[in-house]
Amino acid sequence: MKATVFLGGGRITSALVAGLRLAGYEHPIVVHDRHSKKLQELKRRHRVIVEDDLRKAVELADLLIVAVRPNSVHELLKEITEHFRRRLTVVSLAAGIPLSKLQAGLGWPVRWARAMPSPVCRSGRGLTALTFGSGLSHSERSIVRNLFASVGAVMEIPEKQFDAFTVTYSSSHGYHALAALAGAAEAIGLDRKTALMAAAHALADGIAAWRAGNLSLPKLLKEAATPGGIAEAVMADLDQAGYRRIVQNGLRAGIKRAQQKANV
Repeated sequence: MKATVFLGGGRITSALVAGLRLAGYEHPIVVHDRHSKKLQELKRRHRVIVEDDLRKAVELADLLIVAVRPNSVHELLKEITEHFRRRLTVVSLAAGIPLSKLQAGLGWPVRWARAMPSPVCRSGRGLTALTFGSGLSHSERSIVRNLFASVGAVMEIPEKQFDAFTVTYSSSHGYHALAALAGAAEAIGLDRKTALMAAAHALADGIAAWRAGNLSLPKLLKEAATPGGIAEAVMADLDQAGYRRIVQNGLRAGIKRAQQKANV
């Protein structure tokens, strides 16, 4: 049996497997993790095959996905390389670790790709950035693209843009904005349920309308924030308070953290 094998049974593996099952993905899925509790939960919820032995898990792979924390990648590759030498496509989900370091960790004939999938892939509405190392054939690239396309949209971008994409696309921005806007609405008098409904509409439904329509973002902003109106006053005060600068500083902090991970 050959399978799609995940090394690491954490949150992103759980989200990806859930999305794959939702999409009707029937290729065998094997998960290896050192924590048996994670494995048993994945087996119960998503019908995966669990494998406690790292070597056996790798031997089963026709596509290998490294889904461990960035600071665990080096040791994992060191363990694998001791008994592994065959052509295989390996996809890293580890933020901040460049292809050059991944390739050095296993060497040839392994071919590497990097993927940055969103946990929203659990619902089939994910977004994944891909970048490919050298040596991958057209068919090997297609296999990787098709896997992630099963759980949402896919974008192939240069590796030099990966860190910037990573700090920008995270669904945490939406959740954070929702929590902040709803909390502010409660502070001015709305009950919790109404505050969340209003804030969710402002964020999710407005953006959904932009994605589905043909009006540009500047035109929609102009439409929503009438000159001299309430929305314009809100937006102007946010900008004067440094809203855009704060967001830029947050993204720069994320870039810095990604660079630190690359040096682990």
